[in-house]
Amino acid sequence: MSDLPGSPPSDTPAVPPAKADPVKPARPGWRDVLARLSEPKVLVMLLLGFSSGIPLYLVGNTLGFWMRENAIELSTIGFLSWVGIAYSLKFLWAPLIDKLDAPLFGRWLGRRRGWMLLSQIVVAVALIGMALVQPREGELVLAGIALDQLLVFGALALVVAFASATQDIVIDAWRIESADSNEQQGLLTSSATLGYRGALLVTDALILIMAAHIGWVVSYQLMAVLMAVGVFATLMAREPPASVQATLQSHPALFTPQGLFDALVGPFVAFFRQHGSWALLMLLVISLYRLPDFLMGPMANPFYADLGMDKEAVGSVRGTIGLVATIVGIAAAGLSAVRFGFMPTLIAGAVLGPGSNLAFSWLAMQGPSVSAFTIAMVIDNFCSGYAGVALIGYMSSLTNIGYTATQYALLSSFYALLGKVLKGFSGVAVEQLEVGRSLMEAYSLFFAGTALVGVPGVLLCILLAMRRPRAAGGGGAAA
Repeated sequence: MSDLPGSPPSDTPAVPPAKADPVKPARPGWRDVLARLSEPKVLVMLLLGFSSGIPLYLVGNTLGFWMRENAIELSTIGFLSWVGIAYSLKFLWAPLIDKLDAPLFGRWLGRRRGWMLLSQIVVAVALIGMALVQPREGELVLAGIALDQLLVFGALALVVAFASATQDIVIDAWRIESADSNEQQGLLTSSATLGYRGALLVTDALILIMAAHIGWVVSYQLMAVLMAVGVFATLMAREPPASVQATLQSHPALFTPQGLFDALVGPFVAFFRQHGSWALLMLLVISLYRLPDFLMGPMANPFYADLGMDKEAVGSVRGTIGLVATIVGIAAAGLSAVRFGFMPTLIAGAVLGPGSNLAFSWLAMQGPSVSAFTIAMVIDNFCSGYAGVALIGYMSSLTNIGYTATQYALLSSFYALLGKVLKGFSGVAVEQLEVGRSLMEAYSLFFAGTALVGVPGVLLCILLAMRRPRAAGGGGAAA
């Protein structure tokens, strides 16, 4: 691939001399895979993954439960979920994260860790603000000015989402740049996802038990305190290797014509040059892969409330059996990616992900049964954990050093953008399906419909798997 504007000149000849095909390295054995779990990077990545996952449901699914208990309409809950679009627009400011040091902390901690710490502090402060304002209809008086309370609450949720998306940008970049090999990248991805899913269980399960005993306000404040886990991990972490730092620093200064081109256009040019005509198919697969989960997401917790499930029971199941199922799903995907490669794991996740939505469709017709809810949670948590690792591992394999944050932000934005736009209408969809039916019948049809949306993604993954393997600087796109 030819050098991009501003990248260091390459010493490699344009046409390398002919040589024998290298022997394909053997896949690592299970003993080697397990031995790598003790590496310090794996622990740091686990904690950073936890920090990355804390804010997501607090401005998403869990927030829907709190709002529904406060008699907020389903359509309003669905529309407020649009604050999550910030996660899908992060590619717009990812170039700044790649090229500039963070205010206050960048010089002290380095580019990656400086942005981590700043974003973690902003998330914690905004979560405390959400706890104090609360999601209620009515007016809120601030500095003598009467404001719509729900609007102020939504604005604070947007701040959390923006800062959380920034944290994700830099944590993803650190994970990719710190890996020494594709195998280690698979383990770091699995570790990050395990921490991430652990945080989701805390903010989507344990918080319900806490809210039943100490209320939503204190529960959200405690979630803000948990961001200290990310701060600790940031201080433990080391900046990526010197070779990676040299690549980052070799690009021209940002605020010059060449620097702006390199920051804003270079990552996309590099991606399409590397993958050619297959790049569009890759982006399409990524955008459809988790679409079923996004579509049903805002309605999951309101569904439990309408089903008559006690939030303490919901939290207990999610925090016990659901946790085990999540860990098993994540471990299965991580080990599968290391042992068999990203593509077989990706295809399996494409089937399991939307298939789990059918469990919710079945649950809607069972009534408030704890046993039925437990079965649905086991299926959903295993499948979601597996599919999440599969997609993250595949996307990580497609990036180039020097544009890591921007390219991964582009990929993860494609992964989420369509779903986060459409999920805002999920409450309207359920309300429309309820016409002439019971509310539970409407939920059942809605969840079944979201599962069917996953069929095109499965077919496109199979088509992508038929792609002829080619060498890729990102490390195994066709693995």
